[in-house]
Amino acid sequence: MSTKTPITVAHGDGIGPEIMNATLQILEAAGAALEIETIEIGEKVYLRGNSAGIDPSSWDSLLRTKVFLKAPITTPQGGGFKSLNVTTRKTLGQYANVRPCVSYHPFIDTKHPNMDVVIVRENEEDLYAGIEYQMTPEVMSCIKLISRPGSEKIVRYAFEYARLHNRRKVTCFMKDNIMKMTDGLFHKVFDEIGAQYPDIEKEVWIVDIGAAKMADTPTAFDVIVMPNLYGDILSDVAAQIAGSVGLAGSANIGESCAMFEAIHGSAPRRAGQNLANPSGLLLGAVLMLVHINQPEVAAKVHNAWLRTIEDGVHTYDVYTEGVSTVKVGTKEFAAAVIERLGQKPNILKAVTYAHRPAAAPVAARAERPAVAMELKGIDVFVYWPSRNPNTLAEAVGKLAGEGLSLQMIDNRGVKVWPAGRAETFCTDSFRCRYVAQGLTDMAKLLDVARRISDAGIDIAVTETLRNFDGQAGFTLAQGQ
Repeated sequence: MSTKTPITVAHGDGIGPEIMNATLQILEAAGAALEIETIEIGEKVYLRGNSAGIDPSSWDSLLRTKVFLKAPITTPQGGGFKSLNVTTRKTLGQYANVRPCVSYHPFIDTKHPNMDVVIVRENEEDLYAGIEYQMTPEVMSCIKLISRPGSEKIVRYAFEYARLHNRRKVTCFMKDNIMKMTDGLFHKVFDEIGAQYPDIEKEVWIVDIGAAKMADTPTAFDVIVMPNLYGDILSDVAAQIAGSVGLAGSANIGESCAMFEAIHGSAPRRAGQNLANPSGLLLGAVLMLVHINQPEVAAKVHNAWLRTIEDGVHTYDVYTEGVSTVKVGTKEFAAAVIERLGQKPNILKAVTYAHRPAAAPVAARAERPAVAMELKGIDVFVYWPSRNPNTLAEAVGKLAGEGLSLQMIDNRGVKVWPAGRAETFCTDSFRCRYVAQGLTDMAKLLDVARRISDAGIDIAVTETLRNFDGQAGFTLAQGQ
């Protein structure tokens, strides 16, 4: 292969340098055509006073190569240090996190010998937007953001992935029986885009029972697409029930830049001892080779790794008496994989990878029809330390102003006025909902908040209530 693909490599912290060295040795021996740029990230950069864990010059490399092979890093304990993984994914628009979770029975212990599931996780929004507030002494808030464009990108990616890799079914996990607007939008987009793929089976599960089904019968699934938080949790669960989190690689895919890594951490207690299993990072590198259109090398590495596992050459974390034939260290494991390059497994299923089709021109995002937005009211979250909704209603009900009325008060989403129940436990944070009888404007809504504040009542948060094309853009309280 004459043309080398430039990639950016970070050796990371803890066991990172050891497993990266092992991975790069295997890739080189397999004939991967790579032009490597090395950057420093992680703990040393954090401790130099850089709260992001990455220097500006390193961003230059990532923007130049657009491919990032990253070993695990250590984020120092204490406040002020931001997750470099999240920063990189969001800064570079890596909207899709892809985690294949495969069992390797009978060579790696597992309850699910035939498991082969791919988790496709939305990577940029949901609760991972990290928008949090302390509203009162007793109550914290985290805002869950689900967008139509973000949902469309990840759902379409899941179906395209399934089609490219000859997967038969795509399943959506969400929780729209409770979060009817956010998860409801994700579900709606899944149905809309799924209809464009008649060759692929579609199904939808509420995430709690879906997770239980996945843990019990993973063979019922093929590709599962999820919002960010569910995907983060369940991809680790899927990797563990397949055999070991330490064997799982991960791809973070964006429209212009991609990052590949193991899903495990830096394990500083195991660093420098030639113990660490490089398999997770190596399988992440296999995903990278497929991404940069070197599928033959990807298959060569992957099949050699499968043969090594099949031959019982195992590191300490997956070594099992009676199954494994030899316990090896990081360097010896890499040497064993290199020795088997060109071989295929006899029992485990050999892999093949196809060339990625040439990228089609990116179509301009379709213009959406204008949406009619109408102000309907305002929710005012207040601090009320007496925790008595009836006295709060007496205080704020008379502050509604022209054309508005106090419709209800809730506590943590449960209506407590009017006609609340004495049994309902209340914290010190209440939401007062004011609704307009007809047309209103922002000035009138802000006047409500001003009058509440002037009355000496502490306001934590306000949210405007709107209709969109005549449909309510807000939910009712429980019990309303």
